[in-house]
Amino acid sequence: MREELKSILEKAGEQLKNAVNLSDVEDVRVKMLGKKSPLTDILRSMGKLPHEERKALGLEANQVRDSIEELIQKKLAVLRGQVRELKFKQESVDVTEPGITRDLGAKHLITQTIDCISQIFMAMGFSIAEGPEVETVFNNFDALNAPKNHPSRDLTDTFYITENTLLRTQTSPVQVRTIMAQEPPIKVISPGRCFRSDSPDATHSPMFHQIEGLLVDEGVTMTDLKGTLDVMAKELFGKETRTKFRPHHFPFTEPSAEMDVSCFKCKGKGCNICKGTGWIEILGCGMVHPNVLSVGGIDTEKYTGFAFGMGVERIAMLRYGVDDIRLFYDNDLRFLKQFK
Repeated sequence: MREELKSILEKAGEQLKNAVNLSDVEDVRVKMLGKKSPLTDILRSMGKLPHEERKALGLEANQVRDSIEELIQKKLAVLRGQVRELKFKQESVDVTEPGITRDLGAKHLITQTIDCISQIFMAMGFSIAEGPEVETVFNNFDALNAPKNHPSRDLTDTFYITENTLLRTQTSPVQVRTIMAQEPPIKVISPGRCFRSDSPDATHSPMFHQIEGLLVDEGVTMTDLKGTLDVMAKELFGKETRTKFRPHHFPFTEPSAEMDVSCFKCKGKGCNICKGTGWIEILGCGMVHPNVLSVGGIDTEKYTGFAFGMGVERIAMLRYGVDDIRLFYDNDLRFLKQFK
């Protein structure tokens, strides 16, 4: 039996040497170590041998089995390495080939414009104030000195939720909330979405954005307002920009004005952008009406203030040459990618 064990080990080694894949190795394992293998037959027949001989032969048989298992594991390691190496060669990556280009997102043009204007005013010491888009009629109209019969209160202009709540038509209610919650000095801007009952066209949208500003302190005059907005215009449209103020009327400011800037395209000579006038209207402004300050309990004998408001879409359309407000909301990547 010892010679037979030696022969089994030699056959196993020879067959494993000729194995070329994992399946071949498995066949050798079954033949040499399986239930019907010669080694298993020898182990079963040892029960008929004398005790001492059975003990010595059992030790040799176990050593042969362990040797075969060790040879199998070594062969498996070699074949698996070859399989892995072949797979690496077949799946190799040519690092010199250009990669797949993936477009990166960017801030929307409206967000870019809000950020730009906000940075200009924050550099002048203004902070950001925010408020809810669903507002009270009091904050949106009454506190802003709007008469009961003002056209903006009509259902044709305003989205009412209930008799006393609405979607804000401007960001001015944030100014009301600020003066009711904060004592002077006050220096804030309030960017945000607004809503009006407008039919969408090239220059109108039922949802749009505004940035309003408020400054309340002792000794604030119209000169401070004009100087602040002049700085803003030059930062926004260029150092050569000139400003002009025209008398106007807003319920919450007195005196009130609209501000024009010199046309940045034709430099005041007249073109299609400025409709031949050389000037472009960009915002409304004025000194805060005492009735509005009184809502917050501010002493109007001691404090004065100015306020202004501008449409973000209008500013963006002027700066970037966009001729249709609807382009901002159509989600057309061909348009949006121009301003990344």
